[in-house]
Amino acid sequence: MKKTNTLTLPPHSNGVTLSLNELVHYKNHSLQWLPPAQSVWSKMNGSHQSRQKGRGMDFSEVRQYQPGDDIRSIDWRVTARTGKPHTKLYSEEREQPTMLFVDVSDTMRFGSQLLFKSVQAAHFASLLSWITLAEKDRVGGIIFDGKSTLDCKPSSRQKVVLQFLQKIIERHNTTSSNTEQTTTQQTDSFVKGLQQLQRLCPKGSEIVIISDFYALTDDCKAIFSQLSKHNRIQFVMINDPLEQGVTRFNGVEHVSDNKRSAWLDFSSLSTKNALQQQANLHKAYVQNMAMQLGIHLHTLSSGFPLLNQLTTAQDKGNN
Repeated sequence: MKKTNTLTLPPHSNGVTLSLNELVHYKNHSLQWLPPAQSVWSKMNGSHQSRQKGRGMDFSEVRQYQPGDDIRSIDWRVTARTGKPHTKLYSEEREQPTMLFVDVSDTMRFGSQLLFKSVQAAHFASLLSWITLAEKDRVGGIIFDGKSTLDCKPSSRQKVVLQFLQKIIERHNTTSSNTEQTTTQQTDSFVKGLQQLQRLCPKGSEIVIISDFYALTDDCKAIFSQLSKHNRIQFVMINDPLEQGVTRFNGVEHVSDNKRSAWLDFSSLSTKNALQQQANLHKAYVQNMAMQLGIHLHTLSSGFPLLNQLTTAQDKGNN
């Protein structure tokens, strides 16, 4: 379901499908979130040391050489012993890759005002990708379409980031709702996607799960618990105003989230209250799991442009 209104769509966006120009647009906005400026939601409401790779005083660890590393930091003893170039890392240059889990499944392909939730998820994933690249760190992730997953190994090369964004676009625009899939099948696929993320994720990563979390179950808890031991996890919950009973509709409308469909009477207060209650119960479930695991939970709406919401959050943080 997608209805347009007087709100202005982001550049190059139609709110329903994705294009590369639409996602590359966020590259122009990545620098404004870099230190010393306030980062995106203070880097999702958590403290984060500068990612700028310098040659610090406190030795941290040795890892295999990667393109872009300072050759003066090569550990020649480890290189000679292993036969592969290795680089010394120092505490101030501790790398922190960003790993994104981008949900473009059927329930995400819904929007009542401005954008599909899946489009908003892609916009936020793009912004985080460009910020990470500007900070000279690696970014990669998993694209989940409800049936299967597609992965992209973390990289600090712009070419690879563009390939990751292109994969999001292709998986989003080609996902079809013609194949019937039960809720159990989708939740099982969600668990498998998280397991794939676990295998792909380097230790010390910042993991960002961008989803409406309708496929989240208790089976996911053990995976998140393991991931949180060596990484920092953020939940970014994408919702739509209509899901919370907030709508300009005033009458009987046909509503579908690609899983369920119904005729709803939006002139009835009980209809809006029922939607809001359902949304509150769902958010409480996600919030409870996040609290148990020490994971930050954030929300974004598909009813407003991404940058507008982040600017508002930034202004509130400065007050």
